[in-house]
Amino acid sequence: MTDSPVALITGGGSGIGAAVARRLLDKGHRVAVTGRGEERLRAFAGELGEPDGLLTLAGDAADYDQVRSAVDRTLEEFGRLDTVVANAGFATHDTVAEGDPSGWTDMVLTNVLAPALLVRASIDALKESRGRIVLVGSVAGFVNTPGNLYGATKWAITGLAENTRRQVTNWGVGVTLVAPGRVETPFWDGLGSLPQGPLLTSERIADSVVWAIGQPEGVDVNTIVVRPLGQPN
Repeated sequence: MTDSPVALITGGGSGIGAAVARRLLDKGHRVAVTGRGEERLRAFAGELGEPDGLLTLAGDAADYDQVRSAVDRTLEEFGRLDTVVANAGFATHDTVAEGDPSGWTDMVLTNVLAPALLVRASIDALKESRGRIVLVGSVAGFVNTPGNLYGATKWAITGLAENTRRQVTNWGVGVTLVAPGRVETPFWDGLGSLPQGPLLTSERIADSVVWAIGQPEGVDVNTIVVRPLGQPN
């Protein structure tokens, strides 16, 4: 167990992040998950039976000191770091021409700044382990939709993934962007209902993340776009 791989997942208490954590724990990895809601993290750990290989860390993914602390705590607890998954993010579900700007700053910081902070805080440990950075983007980062500021933040992640890859590949660190289509997660809570049409599950996206993490040494899978069959855009 002391030599098993270690992953740090932001926004890991629910949705896609929690599904990735479950999959990795089942495969024998040790996992640290962060999130703003300490109660949600405690509930998640309790649901899994408080496994020894799980570390929960309350904190804001868009605050560099807290991100550095999460990385340091993970290294202190587990002794290494092989994978980081930048999963924290949310949408205000409004538009640039008609929306409420009061929520935009937090969305942009969480969706765009937070992944960059995670890369910066973890890169030294990932160089040592020749590990992997996984950025959870979105189909919205490849397809334009009217007035969609959330989509613009995911276009930023599409760019961040490739820009990061070009810097870190020579250090032996891999970068994978996983861009889901519509997924049945708490992401839609702000709308009060799920969207119409086919939906993926968090577990299906977790399968893609875990597959990317499990690639053989020397293989760098860079972009995975995953839509439910029947989603046209």
